[in-house]
Amino acid sequence: MAVRMGFVIITSRCIDCDACMVACRAENDVPLGNKRNWVKSSGVQGQFPNVKEIFQPGNCMHCVHPPCVNVCPTGASQKRVDGIVIVENSKCIGCKYCIVACPYDARFPNPVTGKADKCTFCWQRLEQGLEPACVQTCLGKSRQAGDLNDPNSIVSKLIAKYPTRQLLKQVGTGPNIYYIDEAVPEIPQGE
Repeated sequence: MAVRMGFVIITSRCIDCDACMVACRAENDVPLGNKRNWVKSSGVQGQFPNVKEIFQPGNCMHCVHPPCVNVCPTGASQKRVDGIVIVENSKCIGCKYCIVACPYDARFPNPVTGKADKCTFCWQRLEQGLEPACVQTCLGKSRQAGDLNDPNSIVSKLIAKYPTRQLLKQVGTGPNIYYIDEAVPEIPQGE
């Protein structure tokens, strides 16, 4: 079975420390004022005095059916065989069609290169056997990454054990980020 890379994000473990965003910016030389990943507030849950703010980390969904790839006139936006969606800079003309087509607002025009920019799943780290920078630095272990088709991966074990949701599932993009909203006391080990 082919590799299909994806993320599982456990919202109850996110404390909005922004370590994931700082690590991504440093690893991928993201220009100040721009971001390839983010943490947004999903609101407050509970009743006073037992109140908790819930955070929702995110980045490119590395969709099964990425609309950004379909609208790219030069073929710069591509989906790799492992499911990671990338922008090949040498082919990008900066037309911004892909930025407009993304329903997740996961792309931005890079002010330095003039090209479309986005999360690359830190493919350069994966090729070295390392986790994406955002996963490695996540203090609460909220972000997890791995092969969604491997039943022994951390992400597959989490999806099998806990209820998940996907953002904008109804638009048919097939997002490869799965959110777990309930408490996960222990992260399983991948193999």
